[in-house]
Amino acid sequence: MNDALKQIETVLDERVRPLLRTHGGDVQVDHFEDGVVYVKMLGQCAGCPSADLTNETIVEAELVKALPDLVKKAVIFQTVSDELWEQAKRLLRDHHL
Repeated sequence: MNDALKQIETVLDERVRPLLRTHGGDVQVDHFEDGVVYVKMLGQCAGCPSADLTNETIVEAELVKALPDLVKKAVIFQTVSDELWEQAKRLLRDHHL
């Protein structure tokens, strides 16, 4: 892990994840490029209608405040979880549903 990602992870561990975990959520860095941190929202935060607001007011705000020379923005990188893919495959296989 490079130095920039270590700094980002430290801020997430100390300032962001404790807040998200109080609501059953978490955050994972997908990648970091040109001052933008791309994150995946996990747990109860994944797919939550307030995820964009949570990202803006907590994730991005804390990262930019702590690392202003490094981080300019945080963006939610949305993907479909492996669990959801498997559930969809089961539904398609079980045509009697």
